[in-house]
Amino acid sequence: MSRELLLAVDQVNLTLGRHQVLQDVSLQLKPSEVLTLIGLNGSGKTTLLRVILGLLLPDSGQVRLRPGTRIGYMPQKLPVEETLPLSVARFLTLSQRAPRERLRQVLAETGGAAVLDSPLAALSGGELQRVLLAKALLREPELLVLDEPVQSVDVAGQFELYDLLGRIRQRRGCAILMVSHDLHLVMPTTDWVICMNQHICCAGPPELVSQHPAYRQLFGVDRGRVAVYRHHHDHKHDAHGHIIEPEVRP
Repeated sequence: MSRELLLAVDQVNLTLGRHQVLQDVSLQLKPSEVLTLIGLNGSGKTTLLRVILGLLLPDSGQVRLRPGTRIGYMPQKLPVEETLPLSVARFLTLSQRAPRERLRQVLAETGGAAVLDSPLAALSGGELQRVLLAKALLREPELLVLDEPVQSVDVAGQFELYDLLGRIRQRRGCAILMVSHDLHLVMPTTDWVICMNQHICCAGPPELVSQHPAYRQLFGVDRGRVAVYRHHHDHKHDAHGHIIEPEVRP
């Protein structure tokens, strides 16, 4: 793998049960770059994150991380039992120890300093997402992996969180790989977008992807409703999703 790359995914395929959920997926991520995976529910976005994190093994293909890369992971959601007597401070230190001042600092960075001693079960959706982000940042990650980081947050809060992610990238210099349903929300934050539907439908800078026929058909942009995108996979993609080696038909 090139020294310029932090992560390389090469032609990953995965079938779960009778369904192929990933088909010839390749991507690359450089240090300090923000890459966003978009697609409808069931398109393979979260599954791909799990493969990258080593939680699922692909049937074929390869995932390569630069040796020693520290990863911070923020899950899509965290079910919290209301009767569980767990404070935010205790939750943050479940997997690693940190002094109280360090916890306060990382929560302040995500805008959640006021909830340090609050019960985890009493947090709002937006507060919980900021705490989950703070927990990921405690690892001092070089790669921040975020699965739907604005889950259960209202629209105004979503813009604030994506703006926060942009500031974190600038301040820390970490790369970010995240999943989102809404391209237009992430456009100011992300450098590169990959649109998925088990395979890579299209990829590129967000402004170009938003105009790509595959994206517009998949999300029903031109009809004002969601449409099912059926992709005739008669070609291959490079690591950024560009079409290569088209098959010539008689």
